[in-house]
Amino acid sequence: MPNHRLLAASMAAILCMTGGAWAAASCGNSAKGFDGFIKQVKAEAAAQGISARGIAALDDVSYDPSIIKRDRAQSIFSQSFLDFQAKMVSDSRITRGKAMMQQYKPIFDRVQKQYGVPAPVILAFWALETDYGGNIGDLPTIQSLATLAWDCRRPDKFRPQLLSALDLVGKGDLSAAEMRGAWAGEIGQTQFLPKEYDETAVDYDGDGRRDLRKSIPDVIASSAALLIKHGWQPNQPWLQEVSVPADMPWKEADIAIQHPRSQWAKWGVKGSFKSDSFPASLLLPMGRKGPAFLAYDNFTTAYLKWNESLVYSTTAAYLATRIAGAPKLSPGNGTVTPLTYQQIIELQKILVSKGYDVGDIDGKAGASTRAAVKDMQIKMGLPADSYPDADFLRAIGG
Repeated sequence: MPNHRLLAASMAAILCMTGGAWAAASCGNSAKGFDGFIKQVKAEAAAQGISARGIAALDDVSYDPSIIKRDRAQSIFSQSFLDFQAKMVSDSRITRGKAMMQQYKPIFDRVQKQYGVPAPVILAFWALETDYGGNIGDLPTIQSLATLAWDCRRPDKFRPQLLSALDLVGKGDLSAAEMRGAWAGEIGQTQFLPKEYDETAVDYDGDGRRDLRKSIPDVIASSAALLIKHGWQPNQPWLQEVSVPADMPWKEADIAIQHPRSQWAKWGVKGSFKSDSFPASLLLPMGRKGPAFLAYDNFTTAYLKWNESLVYSTTAAYLATRIAGAPKLSPGNGTVTPLTYQQIIELQKILVSKGYDVGDIDGKAGASTRAAVKDMQIKMGLPADSYPDADFLRAIGG
């Protein structure tokens, strides 16, 4: 039997001298060089102490150009919040969520007592990610991750995920054949990336393995554990719908800014919240004319770490309130004309030309884009609600 500790130490020394496993084959945009890259991944995995069983999962992996096409075609989160939630927050999902809350009540009660995460919060993620396990994906995870790790667009994101996937196979949580899921490497009923799976998943049914594909107890508890890792605070709210007046200091409406709920009440924000010193942010996912929410720390930390898309996270948080019994939201105080995917790209290019850093020009109005919009609104004397609608795009020359 080989001495795996000695082998790992030897490989680590070799990698140190060569500048790391990725030095010889950094990245590529085709199958050319992919086989050499896989050899480098195997060396890195051995250096990290991943078992031979895990490393062997790379033996039949090939470059998959269809994964790259999927990666380049993402535009779903460019939809407006109202459009996205209309598709995702259906009556059937709410009804089923409530039924599952009763069906698995002993597990949810145990999880809430241990982790402090309410059942509706977990159920909403479960619904949005895979329709309660009905669509977990069937693509070979390791092949998908290897392709994305070799690709030059986001190698630093996917290379650690690939190594973690190998580690999961090596530890016996999933076999290489079971390691199947979504195109970007997410696994299981609440779509964990392998690193999250490897570091956070919980064996809650006590069978000796963490199975997020088939074990409901493991799925529920692991989802709660990940939210805790992301900063979830037990027994605290996450999102609450409110209404806003026609005029107020709009620049304060920012998820990066908190005020006591009493201050929001003084500014004319109304809802079923206590006018007290509890801190909250005013979230306007479609600007001052659209829906409005008080967002709490659990939203600005745990939700946005689960998925950094504001549209997705707001939808997930809103769905959780609906499963918990909240009424259907109000569309807001007026007509909002959201930007299309191509218009957001145009907006981002204009902002970059004016000296703003918006991150990737990707057609998604993320945090950097919203911050730039707000700064321009302030400079132009416009209501600074951080939301770029068609009027704003025209105002800046789009």
